[in-house]
Amino acid sequence: MMNRFDGRKALVTGAGSGIGQATVARLLDEGAVVVGADIDEDGLKATAARAADAGHAARLTTAVLDVSDERSVQEVVGAAIPGLGGLDVLVNAAGILRGSHTHETSLELWNTIIGTNLTGTFLVTRAALPALLETGRGVVVNFSSTSASFAHPYMAAYSASKGGIQSFTHALALEYSKQGLRAACVAPGSIRSAMTADPKLPADADWSLLAKLAPAIGDGFAPPQTVAGVVAMLASDDGAFITGTEIRIDGGTHM
Repeated sequence: MMNRFDGRKALVTGAGSGIGQATVARLLDEGAVVVGADIDEDGLKATAARAADAGHAARLTTAVLDVSDERSVQEVVGAAIPGLGGLDVLVNAAGILRGSHTHETSLELWNTIIGTNLTGTFLVTRAALPALLETGRGVVVNFSSTSASFAHPYMAAYSASKGGIQSFTHALALEYSKQGLRAACVAPGSIRSAMTADPKLPADADWSLLAKLAPAIGDGFAPPQTVAGVVAMLASDDGAFITGTEIRIDGGTHM
């Protein structure tokens, strides 16, 4: 395993499961010092156990964080950065997926999805920016989705949140480009996780509308590590000329 992150400090949200958990493991494998944050305390314990099994326990700290809550973000990020001694990389992997017929989507559900996925990405990024800019080489990796660019039925709120994240990332990348910051998105699709295992679609969902959502290569959905490797590339110097864009990781589902 390469050590592209020796001496670098990273904060990863959504670290308690799925791609976020896999990203924490990958960054630790490559030498980073990491704070893994998630609203799921039990998930964080599993992430910590995995790090301990790999011999990386000393370089991982976990923190319970609700990315949709401004006070929680201020407190957790405000403590994480001094604890790390600065911040080089932010990975905003926290997110939720809730499916519904658009005409039956309540304002509460809409706001919950937008508040976690889009507003949460903004809140954590805003809190981390001063430290990222201080390094002169800070990197933000945000999580969009193939649903931002391709039709995913019953996911209007989720798709809107992910499209917003892409636009936010483009603006962020240009605004701070002369201060050395890079910002890019990954856009996963057809990845195995708790989120995709149970997307909570309506009971009467028309599955024929989902027929196109299958990868062209591989044997079904890919593991979270598939995305974690791309996140590590973007966050490392190997991605030094990549900013203001997104990379689709879906096995050709949307060719």
